[in-house]
Amino acid sequence: MTTTRALPPAERPGREIDRRVAGRVSAGATAAGRVLAVLDAFGPAHAALTLSEISRRSGLSLTTTHRLVGELRTWGALERGPDGRYGIGLRLLELGALAPHGLQLREVAVPYLDDLHQATRANVVLGVRDGSDVVYVEALRARGAVKLMSRIGGRWPLHVTGTGLVLLAFAAPEVQEEVLSGPLKRFTSETITDPQVLRRRLADVRRTGVGIAENQLTADVPALAVAVPVRGAGDEVVAALGVTVEQGTVQAQALVPVLNATARGISRALGAPSAQPTRRSAHTHG
Repeated sequence: MTTTRALPPAERPGREIDRRVAGRVSAGATAAGRVLAVLDAFGPAHAALTLSEISRRSGLSLTTTHRLVGELRTWGALERGPDGRYGIGLRLLELGALAPHGLQLREVAVPYLDDLHQATRANVVLGVRDGSDVVYVEALRARGAVKLMSRIGGRWPLHVTGTGLVLLAFAAPEVQEEVLSGPLKRFTSETITDPQVLRRRLADVRRTGVGIAENQLTADVPALAVAVPVRGAGDEVVAALGVTVEQGTVQAQALVPVLNATARGISRALGAPSAQPTRRSAHTHG
């Protein structure tokens, strides 16, 4: 008599589980891990989910999911829409505002971003690094401009965007090596997936202070992304400022001066020593 082995949830047919989350749950199975698995089930392509979908994507049983979702909804981390689906609640947005490299940075930068938006009539983004991704804390869309793939809270791999290239180029060596040694996901035929090509590109970004990405994310609409670093109180790169335009409408180098001026203003407001105006001597000599 043949016995059949019951497949674990992550191996059952039709189980579209985020294996990163499922692995986290099975490894620790703590209460905090299960809560994080529920929250991590949501994402840009999964902003609204049913209980069953949350259960499937988190790798948790429906009973456990029902209990945790109820608790998170009571606390304000999740909200239930008219259609019965759940989404991220405003309480998490309130907590996000406390992140030093998140919404606090955004508050300082917004006036400068508005000026850049008006000056260029282009899509404007401000991103910070989170692991091997760039996460956007602000994204201003320009009317009639190329489609903006980024949104507030959205994330992309560092190697496929102008802002990501800047953040990766000025990241610690161990961060760069981790990205270079891992698989580089391809989005279009022009996406950089060769580690050696990416390594040379990062060296160029460090030399010029400018990150340029062309047609790395979308193939249907040719796009040009140009970005520069934003520095913090210790002159470290804390964010990247970028604009996205339709390819062929403007040369990348034509956008660099206004980008650098805006980044310098934000860096100055953040206390970066290199962005402070030089003081002239109070004494003159004949």
